[in-house]
This record gives sequence, structure tokens and C-alpha cells, in this order.
Amino acid sequence: MPLSHDQHDARHDWWRGATLYQIYPRSFMDANGDGIGDLQGITERLEHVASLNVDAIWLSPFFTSPMDDFGYDVSDYRDVDPMFGTLGDFRTLIDRAHELELRVIIDQVLSHSSDRHAWFQESRQDRTNPRADWYVWADPEPDGNPPNNWMAAFSGRAWTFDARRRQYYLHNFLPSQPDLNFHHPEVQQAQLDNLRFWLELGVDGFRFDVVNYYFHDRALTDNPPMPLAQRRPGNPQSYQCQRHNIEQPENLAFLERVRALLDEYPGSTTVGEIGGNDPLPTMAAYTAGESRLHMAYTFDLLDSTGEARELHDVLARLAELGDDTWPCWALSNHDVQRSASSWGQERALLALTVLCSLRGSLCLYQGEELGLPEAELAYEDLQDPFGINLWPEVKGRDGCRTPMVWNEAANGGFCDAGATPWLPIESRHRPLAVARQDKDADSLLNRVRQLLRRRADSDLLRQGDQQLIAPEALPDEVFGVIRTRGGQRLLCLAHLGHGDAPIEIDLEALDAGPEEGRALDLPGMPSPALKERKLSLRPGTAAWLAWA
Repeated sequence: MPLSHDQHDARHDWWRGATLYQIYPRSFMDANGDGIGDLQGITERLEHVASLNVDAIWLSPFFTSPMDDFGYDVSDYRDVDPMFGTLGDFRTLIDRAHELELRVIIDQVLSHSSDRHAWFQESRQDRTNPRADWYVWADPEPDGNPPNNWMAAFSGRAWTFDARRRQYYLHNFLPSQPDLNFHHPEVQQAQLDNLRFWLELGVDGFRFDVVNYYFHDRALTDNPPMPLAQRRPGNPQSYQCQRHNIEQPENLAFLERVRALLDEYPGSTTVGEIGGNDPLPTMAAYTAGESRLHMAYTFDLLDSTGEARELHDVLARLAELGDDTWPCWALSNHDVQRSASSWGQERALLALTVLCSLRGSLCLYQGEELGLPEAELAYEDLQDPFGINLWPEVKGRDGCRTPMVWNEAANGGFCDAGATPWLPIESRHRPLAVARQDKDADSLLNRVRQLLRRRADSDLLRQGDQQLIAPEALPDEVFGVIRTRGGQRLLCLAHLGHGDAPIEIDLEALDAGPEEGRALDLPGMPSPALKERKLSLRPGTAAWLAWA
């Protein structure tokens, strides 16, 4: 029987160890034939999501927007953009999701709005109007230059001159995405009121875009340069230590106000996106205790290529920051290359098996359950301003945003045959379509369903403690953790190398358990050879050994 809304709220900690499924609305399912995904299309395909054994969906922005950055430039925080449908369509989506025992988390882009938002239109009129200080305005330098050296993510200075006010306004992203001034108490309250609007409609939580970008240094101090070795090609912000334009101490107090609001709606939750130069300490601080964010994620694993030492080092750094934090790990999302390409398509199941072994909550990105690789697009097909500005060295984010493939038809079942999808259907995706994999018991899709069911049914995996195995205790290219809860212990190992030769692992040296342990069947993985406390593990496979 489906959970009622009250029953959904009763389990306040459902999010701890949960698996989220990210839906990018433009690319999930087009129900009205215009080539753009919509809310009705999402509702029609929710049974597929429920079949994956996930706990919640996260919807990327569907709010009113000029779409300069595809919804991350909001012009009305309380309405649905007509291309996606109506508020009535959204209420129908929530009701259907709850019938299927799926909670609904929606994006919130609080740090900046669209320049078409009524707030900014009023703010830019003059320096004395009621919202004059709702955005970050600053006078030019005597020579006309911007007030400091801060850079924007998509290229160039983070300041644009406005002729009417004869001042610059701050934008950490596109010039059409002006930053709100969170030092102004009315701005904070206005955004809290917007959150309450959606909570009253029945959403179960929020994913906060760039949650560490809300406050800036009031003195507008120049950022120091980043050492050459730490700069990332294609991102001008990485040429600076982002010390003054983001991550100001005032952010913590605002997050506590957000948490206090969420606590009025038992069972609701938050997950924050944290970028910047050194995001792991920020993630630890922002999720510490019971008064800030419930969960957060960084790009450390999203940018990984599946190297054992790389994974260990990320998790070890977080562990050093204390265990009073809760990560939400992901390998793919709408901003990065798909994990089937970064890890290798033949290792798609291995990647998700590693993900399921980790302490924290998880997030899958639409199509990850199918093993979709990054799409290859021609320059003329690009929509993403990031890729258009920096092509060809940086191809942008369109390659991970192409439409879902539901069947092997020309448009992949995403939209009618006569429609033109907003991004082309990748030809390599059609053979991986849901309809085809559904019929194959050994498909990646069905193995992912089994894997996620294994995690969903395990309190040890969802909420147990985690001990990292030092790389020195393992052969090269093997990654491992030990999960514990009560008297249960689970050793999770993954051979992330390539080739054919198996590796023998001495369990005695790992101190995993007092006996040999019992090898668990893992979907799509061969049973490991286990004898006399020795485990033989082939490249590209994983093994879980349990001790009661």
C-alpha cells in the first residue's frame, strides 16, 4: 500500500543512506510533442524510476526562466515555466510520486536570479528604490574598471556595468545571472518564503545549487591567484583562490535558518552542491550537527575516473574531517561527463557497485542505470553557453544532457517521431534503451535494480560505519572499505584495474573479520575464489564478504 504524506513525514531520517535519482526535466520525457521534456512526461515515466528501488527523485529546475542557463536563471521562484507545464502538473507529479513511495526533491537556485526577475528589474532602476540593495552593486574604480578581480565561471570578469545605475553588479556565472545580496535580511527572508511555498505544496526537500555561494566579502577584497598546478583549463574561476567571493562565515547562520524552516516539515531534507577550490572541508562544516544541511556533495567523485588511489584519497580526506557529516555521493550528474565514459562503459556496473558500498547517501543520474556514455555533439548542436564559449577545448555539458532513450525508435521514445528533440539523440544510446534492457534479465538495467535493492534492504550499507582500507594493505588498483553495524561486518573490495590476470588478496592482512567470511552474490559479478583466507579477484569485478 502506498505511503500517505503523513507516513512519509514520520520517518525523519529516511534520507540517511537513501538513493536519489536525478531527473533533468528537459531531457527525460516529452509528453506534448515539442521536443522538450516536461512535467507530464516525468509523471508518465515514474514507474520506471520506482522500479529502480530508489527512495526519491531530484528534479532539476522547472521554474519560470528565460533559459539562458536552462533554468538555473530563475525569473519566478513560485511558478512553472510554460515549456514544462503548470503548477497543476507539478501537483499531479507529486501525488503520483508519493503513490509510488518516491519522495520529491526539487532544485533551488537561491544565490542568483535571472536578470529578468522582477526583483532585479526594480533593483537596477536607481540606487534608492526598495530593492536597490537586494543585489550586489559596486561603484567602478576611478579608471572605470570593475571593483575587484573576481572571475565568473563561464568566462571573463564577474562584474557587468549597468548604465542606468552607473555601477557594476556581481555575477559568479553568466551576466544574466546577477547575484543576490544575502547580507540584506529581506533577501534572506524572501528566499525562505519561497522555500516555504514549495514545502506547502508537498515537496519532500531541496537540492541547493552552489550552496556555498550565497554570501560575499563585504569589502570586495581581491582573490589571490591559484598556483599554476591547481588551475583547471576552461574555468577562469580556477585561476583564483575563491577566498572572498564565496564561502563566507555568514553562510552558516543562513543554513541554520534554512534547517529551522525544514524542521517545521518533518521528513523533509536538504542536499547542497558545494563547489570551489577545496570543497570537502566546506561539506563537512555545512553538514555538521543537526542544525545545518542534512547532506551535501562535492565534485570530487563526480570528477573521478575510477582509480583506486584517487577514491581512497577523497574518502580519507573526508574521514579526517570527522564523522559528524553526511555526504551524498554521485558519479554522474547534469554538469559532468557521464560515468560510463569517465570510468569506461564496460565498468558501468562496477562503478555503481563501488558507489553502493560507501557510507552516505547516493545519487544516480538519469540514464546511468542504462550505462549511457557521454554523447558526442557537433558544435552547431550545442546549447550550453559554457561549451559554446569555450569550444573545442571545453565541450560543455550538453553531452550528458541529451534525451533519455525509452525505446529504439528514431527519437528514442523521448518524443514523437515527427518532433525535433532539443538536443540530438545519440545513436549509441538507442541500443541501450529501457524497453530493450527491460526484456533481458542479464542487462545492466536489471542488474542495477538488483544492486539497489540489495542496498535498500541493508541497514548496514545505508547507515553503517565505514573503515577505509589503506592502499598499502591492498594490491595496486584494488579499492576497499569495511562497513560495520552492531555485530555485522561487510568487506567491500573492487579491482579497478584492467587486463585479465586476477589478483590474490590476503584477508588476514586486512583484519576484516575473525574467519574467512561469506561471499555474497553480487549482481553481474562472478563469485570470487575464496580459500584459506585468500581471495582471488579479477580486474573489473567486485566482491562483498560478510561476517555476522
